[in-house]
Amino acid sequence: QVQLVESGGGLVQAGDSLRLSCVDSGRTSGRSLSNNGMGWFRQSPGKEREFVAGISWNGAYTSYADSVKGRFTISRDHAKNTLYLQMNSLKPEDAATYYCVGGRGAVMPTTPSGVTAWGQGTVVTVSS
Repeated sequence: QVQLVESGGGLVQAGDSLRLSCVDSGRTSGRSLSNNGMGWFRQSPGKEREFVAGISWNGAYTSYADSVKGRFTISRDHAKNTLYLQMNSLKPEDAATYYCVGGRGAVMPTTPSGVTAWGQGTVVTVSS
């Protein structure tokens, strides 16, 4: 089965940077997401889960929520089976649990309905 394991969350101050990583460990079972679009969603207490960034299966196309455009960068390394989210100039409103997701096809998932696999989440806390 597909398994997505995130890491890299933590407590930072406003203006700092963090890099989240997500390893797709499904290759060993033949259920890798290497041919699927992937992305990041986030959810903070009392709010709906929201799209943050997405990337196509080959990395040629990316998409970002307006709130993170210009500050966050999504990338993937097929050789390492890993998805990344580089987050710069963090703001208190970026604080949330961040989820790595796998899409249903080659395009990037930008809504929950387009997601076929969710990671367990990693917590990002930003102090002002």
